[in-house]
Amino acid sequence: MPTYKVAYLHEQGQDLIIFPVESSFGSQPQSVQSQELIAMERRAHAAGLQGFAVVVWDAGGRMGFMGPPPLHDFLSSIDLQLVMSNLNREVSW
Repeated sequence: MPTYKVAYLHEQGQDLIIFPVESSFGSQPQSVQSQELIAMERRAHAAGLQGFAVVVWDAGGRMGFMGPPPLHDFLSSIDLQLVMSNLNREVSW
């Protein structure tokens, strides 16, 4: 049963469920990344967390991310250190 520590934040009027994942996530095909993101969002919703799921990873010294396009400016403005310091929930399945 995987367990993820997530940062559950409210930003730009939206609830965000930010999943830090392994850096290898960034090298997977986009179709696989999209399927993983959808599955994580469903699991987070089933665990009672509402909002948009986002995945973030270490992309060689910067933060890679995948999430809704309207949030890309916000996601570009933060880093992994901020995400990791805001881990405040767990999602398991």
